[in-house]
Amino acid sequence: MPDEERRDMSEEQTIEIRRLKVKTFIGVPDEERAGVQELLLTVKIAPRVGFAEVGDDIAQTIDYAALAEGLKAMALAKPRKLIETLASDAADLVLEHPLASAVEVMVEKFILPDTDSVAVKLSRGR
Repeated sequence: MPDEERRDMSEEQTIEIRRLKVKTFIGVPDEERAGVQELLLTVKIAPRVGFAEVGDDIAQTIDYAALAEGLKAMALAKPRKLIETLASDAADLVLEHPLASAVEVMVEKFILPDTDSVAVKLSRGR
């Protein structure tokens, strides 16, 4: 297959952490923020290095186990009123990694009756 054709058949390569359980103090009313809540956090990361170039070397990619622990710590580190703020903080944390070029974040909160969840989603790149 000629090189031009290969380039046209782009392959999306992402690293995803789906529905990570994070604990946080969140909510608009003070009473809601007073107690810890469990939310779900999903991150979809576009790595700077393609999978074929990683060479089976963890140092050449994003360590998703370490990132998950970092996201948990970030969520619990300070109270927030809005899940939008938590999503933005999560995106900032992911993009601190030198091998992440873009991220999509979704935060799910279980607060509204008669729904599975309320969610916010954002995409951010460098």
